[in-house]
Amino acid sequence: MISSMLLVMGPLFIGYLIVIKESMWLGKINQATAFLIHLILFLMGLSLSHLDNLSANLQIILRYTAVFFVSMTLCNLAVLPWLDKYSPLAIRSGKAQLALGQMAFQSVKLIMIVATGLVIGLLLPFDFSWVSKASEHTLSLLLLFIGIQLRTSGLSLREIILNKHGMIISLLMWLTCWLGGIISAWVLDMPLSQALAMASGFGWYSLSGILISEAYGPVFGGSSFLIELLRELGALIMIPMLISRKPCTTIGYAGATAMDFTLPLIQSTGGVRCVPVAIVSGFVLSILVPILMLCFISFAR
Repeated sequence: MISSMLLVMGPLFIGYLIVIKESMWLGKINQATAFLIHLILFLMGLSLSHLDNLSANLQIILRYTAVFFVSMTLCNLAVLPWLDKYSPLAIRSGKAQLALGQMAFQSVKLIMIVATGLVIGLLLPFDFSWVSKASEHTLSLLLLFIGIQLRTSGLSLREIILNKHGMIISLLMWLTCWLGGIISAWVLDMPLSQALAMASGFGWYSLSGILISEAYGPVFGGSSFLIELLRELGALIMIPMLISRKPCTTIGYAGATAMDFTLPLIQSTGGVRCVPVAIVSGFVLSILVPILMLCFISFAR
């Protein structure tokens, strides 16, 4: 348990303590973070290629993905609209200026990276036993950079606590995702702690897929990655359609991506008043992902 905590929280905490203000270095860190995410997803594909009974395992991945995604989405959408009804967020709807197809392509590209690793692993007769250790070291470096990025978000603790809508949205997302995880555990007959760990990704597909893969193997890691990636793709569709009528619902469903990937779309379609709510909600959920996942992973060991 202690070693798992140090593996994730150590680099993340160290990165959060590092203050970088130069835009040039921040740009390099952002580029390095994107590269490391792609590298780890490629290594995940290599790991999948060396599973016994690959075709059967792929069916398991799709089954787990479908059950978790449907369960959590239904729970999210059953509760979040109540916040729009009883504590509405006043916004001025903007006009979408972003190419949704281009944004969706960025998500699909990540699936292709995993698929590329899978195909290469199947075609090349090499020993890939080193992949697990390489993924572990790459993860530590990635978390260091993520910690730096969280620090540069510019949010103070006071700003987070005082943003009522952002805090309530993140709390509802947290609880409804867990409810979906409990339902999934019952449907799939899997340990509750493992299901709750997989339900704590909140849209952060790269980190959740990596952590679950390290803890439970590439089958569950691949499922977790796809679950959260589908959330992001769903948010890209939902935000332009519903944000003018259900801003809290759409911001909440975007999960952790509301503070980065989907934020430009939220701003352009919902207006500037949505931005601080989205940043706070996404920031809180981003902080919770490694903490909650590590807790549940530790319970299972």
